[in-house]
Amino acid sequence: MPRFASIKPGTRRSETIETSGARVSLPRGGRVIRATALCAALACVGALPGAAFAQVKIGLVLSLTGPAASLGIPARDTATLLPKQIGGQSVEYIVLDDASDTTQAVQDTKKLISENHVDAIIGSSITPNSLAMIDVVAEGETPMISLASSAKIIEPVDAKRHWVFKTPQTDAMMASAITEHASAHGVKTIAFIGQADALGETFYAEVAKFAQLHHMDMVASERFNRTDPSVTGQVLKILATHPDAVVVGAAGTPAALPPKTLRERGYKGLIYHNHGVGNNDFLRVCGADCNGTFLPASPVLVAAQLPADHPAKRLALDYIARFEALRGPGSVSAFGSYTWDAGMLLNHAVPIALKAGAPGTPEFRRALRDALEATRGLADTNGVVNMSATDHLGLDQRARVMVEIMNGKWVYQPR
Repeated sequence: MPRFASIKPGTRRSETIETSGARVSLPRGGRVIRATALCAALACVGALPGAAFAQVKIGLVLSLTGPAASLGIPARDTATLLPKQIGGQSVEYIVLDDASDTTQAVQDTKKLISENHVDAIIGSSITPNSLAMIDVVAEGETPMISLASSAKIIEPVDAKRHWVFKTPQTDAMMASAITEHASAHGVKTIAFIGQADALGETFYAEVAKFAQLHHMDMVASERFNRTDPSVTGQVLKILATHPDAVVVGAAGTPAALPPKTLRERGYKGLIYHNHGVGNNDFLRVCGADCNGTFLPASPVLVAAQLPADHPAKRLALDYIARFEALRGPGSVSAFGSYTWDAGMLLNHAVPIALKAGAPGTPEFRRALRDALEATRGLADTNGVVNMSATDHLGLDQRARVMVEIMNGKWVYQPR
């Protein structure tokens, strides 16, 4: 593994990355955050006067403001921990805020490709934005690693998705975990309430499909917007159907509104969340109303509770230690781990791609895409990655665990 930068707290306006003796300031208030390791380049040029030096550029499109900020901020923080040198080349990370907005995500992606000439893109944090970015990265022939959940981001692997990969578990994997757990607990009827966007629609389709396989009836399906102040009307319609369980298909802190409203209205049945709530901001906002609710989640959330032979445990604990050294105990979320895993994929693929061309060239980007697709047996914080020409995620069922929320904590639920 390459060296990782050590992080020291900076001023209110900036943080400082120190790596091999060089310092680079990161502005905290602006939209564009650059983390460039210059020392390796300086050392190389100093040792070999006149030698050419190529730099790998990685762009990140993250939801740092807006309703999905609780997903994007851990990803941004994790980006400061990614390797600053891979395969003998320095790496620059350019972070743009899409403000949880689809149009802005597209604009950011175009800027990274046409102006910054990045070799790969990580992001976006949410499904609608990631889906909107696909056309842009395909046209620019630039590999993209999404941090969002929907399987539609990578399926089917057509001419456009040829360039697209992802690190989070798919909605299908997580919906199947929910229905398996619900069936084991005697659930016969399920209601659904989800975001009125691509995440909500695709997650509903998967929950409905797997509910049918387990002989459970979908008795209600409601939607709400990320910025809605109330879901009382939707919840009253759900309660009228008397469901045994309610599944919430939403991400980030807006996902706390349905369970809180259900509890306020006296609902006593099972409540399940999408894995898009795997961060402490969600726990804080939902509070005691989420006690006793369940979600299929990344192993990172409960890494210390996992059995010793779980394939993700060692690397998850390593990531947690690095992140908590930066942001403090209990600060880890699944969304940071997805960024870390994207970094691991690139750390594996870049040295292979360098054999085909220099960073900044079409040859390098094509070879990088091919190397990502050829990833086999790569362990990361969520499992073991085995990609193929038809699978641009590469995780299996070991990458999901069932978790119960109890008193503001994630509690592992062994099968």
